[in-house]
Amino acid sequence: MNRRVLRACRIAGMLRAQKRHISFHTPGHKRAGADITELPYSDNLLSPSGVLDRAEREIAQLLGADASYLLTDGSTCGIFSMLAALRSAGGRSVAVPAYAHRSVFNACGVMGLMPVVMEQETVQGIPSQPSQAQMAQALNGADALLLTSPDYYGFFPDLAAARRLCDAAGKPLLVDGAHGSHLKGTPLYAGGFADLWVDGVHKSLPALTQGAVVSAKGVWAARLREGVQTFRTSSPSYPIMASVEYAVRFPRNAAIEREAEAARRALGGLENGDWSKIVVPFGDRCDEAERMLMAHGVYCEFNDGNYLMFYLSPATKRRELKKLVRLAERLPRGKCVFGAPVRGMVGGNIVLLAPEAAVGHTCARDCGRFPPCIPLVRRGETVTAEKAELLASAANTFGLTGGRIAVFEEG
Repeated sequence: MNRRVLRACRIAGMLRAQKRHISFHTPGHKRAGADITELPYSDNLLSPSGVLDRAEREIAQLLGADASYLLTDGSTCGIFSMLAALRSAGGRSVAVPAYAHRSVFNACGVMGLMPVVMEQETVQGIPSQPSQAQMAQALNGADALLLTSPDYYGFFPDLAAARRLCDAAGKPLLVDGAHGSHLKGTPLYAGGFADLWVDGVHKSLPALTQGAVVSAKGVWAARLREGVQTFRTSSPSYPIMASVEYAVRFPRNAAIEREAEAARRALGGLENGDWSKIVVPFGDRCDEAERMLMAHGVYCEFNDGNYLMFYLSPATKRRELKKLVRLAERLPRGKCVFGAPVRGMVGGNIVLLAPEAAVGHTCARDCGRFPPCIPLVRRGETVTAEKAELLASAANTFGLTGGRIAVFEEG
């Protein structure tokens, strides 16, 4: 815990100054402490005018925004709020990458927005970011552009080009920056380019899970507030809010950034441009490598069947990173299988099949390993044997029902 940073935090200061009292209010555990409800001294996130208002204003200043809003519902709430702002401004469509987070497509469905999908090629098994030409073409048929920066593998779109395209078209740029909060104050930070953006603070900064911030500039600030008021919970967690403020104020850790780059080189990780995400190819021995690491008490962020991804933050300890390198250098490496997705016809009744039985059928629902929460097989693609095996062997998945894949019935 960085005590200097903690002393500057408004919400934590309010909680520390709290007087002992008897609780005849929610929550039901009845233990007065940091986990409280809206009391006369704790402000109200629905209409902040005290400590929460001051915290949000200072967070906005730190992030270069005209308005920033605390979220205790994760980046998903921020995605919904941004797209609600677009819809309230008369937007009817938004250009999005094909492998955008599922919350983007869910929000489009709820808001009645048409996603104009930018197809993404896969390079070494990882979806590539949209090109400038793809962005231009999609934006021509949409009311806004939404990009993911960085993506779950640590790769970046060309945000400067996206900004120029949006300025020329007079359309807003939205950025899902869920995995880029640690980049604040750097040239790679989403807030340096976007009109609206979300920071999944808990992912790459020292905040509690579900802590996030959504921000906006200019005329979008008021519209974003409306979206936030619609989708943000009416019972926010004060510990989560306090941790978000602490995380946003948390300084860069230049030493761990240098160590991370050295670790990436030592392990043969992908050159992704994001020091916080070390992506190492283990191929068809990924599961074996992951089990060996877990036997030593080391857990990675995800195993997608080709890569193990190790997620760092400014709070990562150097001794822990050194242990990872020491262990991972001795792990077995296998062959990576990069099967290109094959398009199938969409239509007919939907049936559920075990992964091995679904091979050769057309997928009816996006599904994949979780995390990362991006589709391994998309609706309309043919289920391949390789991807069926990856789904069958995964510890956690999304889009499956009882371990079965939804496919279109043939004949």
